[in-house]
Amino acid sequence: MTTPLDIINPSTEEVITQVAMLDVGEADRVIERAAVAAPAWRRVTPADRGRLLRRFAEAVDAHIEELAQLEVANSGHTIGNARWEAGNVRDVLTYYSAAPERHIGKQIPVAGGVDVTFYEPLGVVGVIVPWNFPMPIAGWGFAPALAAGNTVVLKPASLTPLTALRIGELALEAGLPENVFQVVVGEGSSVGQRFVTHPSVRKVCFTGSTSAGQRIMEGCAAQMKRVTLELGGKSANVIFADADLERAAAAAPYAVFDNAGQDCCARSRILVEASAYDRFMELFEVAVRNVKVLDPRDEASEMGPLISAGQRESVSSYVEGAPVAFRGHAPEGPGYWFPPTVLETTDRSERTYCEEIFGPVVSVVPFADEAEGVAMANDGPYGLSGSIWTRDVGRALRAARGIETGTISINSNSSVRYATPFGGFKQSGLGRELGPDALRSFSEEKNVFISTEE
Repeated sequence: MTTPLDIINPSTEEVITQVAMLDVGEADRVIERAAVAAPAWRRVTPADRGRLLRRFAEAVDAHIEELAQLEVANSGHTIGNARWEAGNVRDVLTYYSAAPERHIGKQIPVAGGVDVTFYEPLGVVGVIVPWNFPMPIAGWGFAPALAAGNTVVLKPASLTPLTALRIGELALEAGLPENVFQVVVGEGSSVGQRFVTHPSVRKVCFTGSTSAGQRIMEGCAAQMKRVTLELGGKSANVIFADADLERAAAAAPYAVFDNAGQDCCARSRILVEASAYDRFMELFEVAVRNVKVLDPRDEASEMGPLISAGQRESVSSYVEGAPVAFRGHAPEGPGYWFPPTVLETTDRSERTYCEEIFGPVVSVVPFADEAEGVAMANDGPYGLSGSIWTRDVGRALRAARGIETGTISINSNSSVRYATPFGGFKQSGLGRELGPDALRSFSEEKNVFISTEE
């Protein structure tokens, strides 16, 4: 059974289309088709599997602008960001198209024979994608899973399903066998949960809130089901007094206000060495006020709206009564707009400092010295990303090793590169995505001993 769902443009609040929402029964049929398709897909030779993934990448590349325009309308992403996101799907597919022929085991010296290892596909992989980055996060799951020989069922967020549905069509157009890669739209509490409980799904990849991730992990434990979780964050941007303050301040808005702050990697806490605090704030105010919050279709736009009215209400609840230092600008009228907002935080127990707001709101806090800066960066349960700004190489490496986070950049706010591993410490997640070893998390390692004794 299916029910229609209105898809709303967050920059205009207009209904742009409807999609069919599947129920659990329909989801079961999709999973069963994936399970039936799995044996034939795992038998496809590594070279041919890689060739099909390259064709998939080429199909995405030929539709970059179409996918980008869909994302602008569905998610409110700026057109520049949306083009990058569609390009990232292409690039991730291209990267992992080379992986099947390099997914090699080992020959291990043993007595009395020969011992070799193989990587075998898991079977059906369920990928659950959030609404904040519908295209890239989907690709980070399905590309290595397919490369490793698994079939994939992808569930986009019900708020933002349009690009996932189109990418599913492109997979078929590129020549992937039917039912190897399927897209289902449905409620997370029912269809997403079915990925957890269905015995044919052998791994779940989930990106979303820590609370939802905890429930998924608990459910997967009942079947000893593999799981990768990329969850919440409250990352720190640590700026030392010897840093290039002009450069750090100019870059800082885009580390937190990109995608309207709806980013688990957002540097939503800026920690500034006390002796540089006043100068940094002067520079930062200019940079924040210059952030271009415009219609996301505008080529000049640097930040679009929040995803929904509910998200805007949630973000607003954090700012009411908070110590606002200054704000940027946002359009008036229709759309779920919220201006870039900077808080000067003195009480580190405040929820604005401790909790993931998931909006364009940042707390700026001074620290006394290196030890306190690292300790403050480690405040709280999360450890996903972060940045360090300093000219002292020794300090940069000490702080990078000392901060409990899965990904950190020095004199940069970059979080993700498809050729390097990505994932979190503590309650920011479990496992790693991307990088050269991603296929191992979609495989079982098998050991085979061959006796040579007569």
